[in-house]
Amino acid sequence: MQLHCTRPGCSRPTNVFPDLDDAATLKTVQQKFCTNCGMPLILVGRYLPVKLLGQGGFGAAFLGRDRYTPGLRSCVIKQFQPSGHLSTTQLKIAQDLFEREAQALEQLGREHPQIPDLFAFFELPVANSSTKQDDKFFYLVQEFIDGQTLEDEFLQKEKFSESEVIVVLQECLKILEFVHANGSIHRDIKLSNIMRHQNGRIYLLDFGAVKYATKAAGNSNSSTGIYSIGYAPPEQVSGGEIYPSTDLYALAATCVMLLTGKPHNELFDAYSNTWRWQNFATPSRSLADVLDRMLLANPSQRFQSAQDVLDALTSKPPAMSPLIATPSPPATPFSSPAPPSPPVPQKSTLPALSMVSLLSGAAFTGFEAGLIAIALVSLLGTTWISGSFWLILLGILVLAQRLRVIEKVDLVILGAVTFGIVGFFGQLHRASTFVALGNSFLNVLFLAIVGGLVVVVVAIFFQLIYKLVSRIL
Repeated sequence: MQLHCTRPGCSRPTNVFPDLDDAATLKTVQQKFCTNCGMPLILVGRYLPVKLLGQGGFGAAFLGRDRYTPGLRSCVIKQFQPSGHLSTTQLKIAQDLFEREAQALEQLGREHPQIPDLFAFFELPVANSSTKQDDKFFYLVQEFIDGQTLEDEFLQKEKFSESEVIVVLQECLKILEFVHANGSIHRDIKLSNIMRHQNGRIYLLDFGAVKYATKAAGNSNSSTGIYSIGYAPPEQVSGGEIYPSTDLYALAATCVMLLTGKPHNELFDAYSNTWRWQNFATPSRSLADVLDRMLLANPSQRFQSAQDVLDALTSKPPAMSPLIATPSPPATPFSSPAPPSPPVPQKSTLPALSMVSLLSGAAFTGFEAGLIAIALVSLLGTTWISGSFWLILLGILVLAQRLRVIEKVDLVILGAVTFGIVGFFGQLHRASTFVALGNSFLNVLFLAIVGGLVVVVVAIFFQLIYKLVSRIL
């Protein structure tokens, strides 16, 4: 049997012991030591690290076996292994995070089938001949999930279908509803922390950054500064208070990456503090609306619970309007109070338009504006009444696009219908005869196209001005 040394920096960590292939010897042997550095290999006399799975700034993870189970049950052995450049304060924070993960797994893992269970948490003192003092190593042993992380799947297939994303979203929301109801906030939802078992079940991993939300007097629910770039919302990045909606933001960021096949830096506009992901995907309107609301910069304007999102996905009335923030109920161990607005400039509570959507909408608005102007001038002349009606109808068109009442193919259909009506009825296109192209339909079409082009040019101009001002500010 092959065992892997867990001492940080061991130059030859792989050890092979043929005698451990015998079941009787494996069950009775007291200890094995690394042939290179002398580190004990059978942890607390029970767990056998057989393979390094991964290594990060605060620790390493090994595939392990439990020799006190009949089938040598597989497990994951995590070792607290911080780098040597941490300050005393940073080291304490890192150790607290490791201990917090064990506490979260013990509480949550045993009660929810999609959170890994905790098997053991222990300290291992090992004598150090050079310092004459014991080195202390900390270990966490948890359930092994035989599958792939969504990050691995993402690298393989690059883009998920809408139905696949909805499955991931709904399964993660159900887990988060349980986590939040038990007074915890995960704080590190991302592709690498969501795993799909070989049987298809979704698991939520890595509770090292979990934050307990309690209502004890004077307890701060602020972020410690531990977060993943590209997933964390503004309140977490700035070190402010965090809420269940903090996890919902990170989950939505994960989903738009899966849906578009693009990394976060291609989807997020840092100048306007908004996500511009719909250039790269064509989701249903209902899913797009849900994800856009989860991604709002202001936490009080997002969904306030995972159940609210699940209700919205199943077309149930949400607990609060997408555009109006209502007060949250009083804080309990199972919910978080409605948060104050963080010091992040809010451009709009409505979903941001992509450049393609902006220009196509501008072209449609200008085209319709031209047709409406021809009809109103033909019927009412150039009066204040016709001008007022024109502005009102134009405002309704812009608002309908902004709220996505009409979009995409709707724009083409509505434009064609309006053009047909104005071009067919003589009393509606009399004002276009001054163009004199020889045909009433050509006259109307020419003026409508000119109107569309004018609005497109204006839209491009204002977009450039907006970008320049954003860069300066």
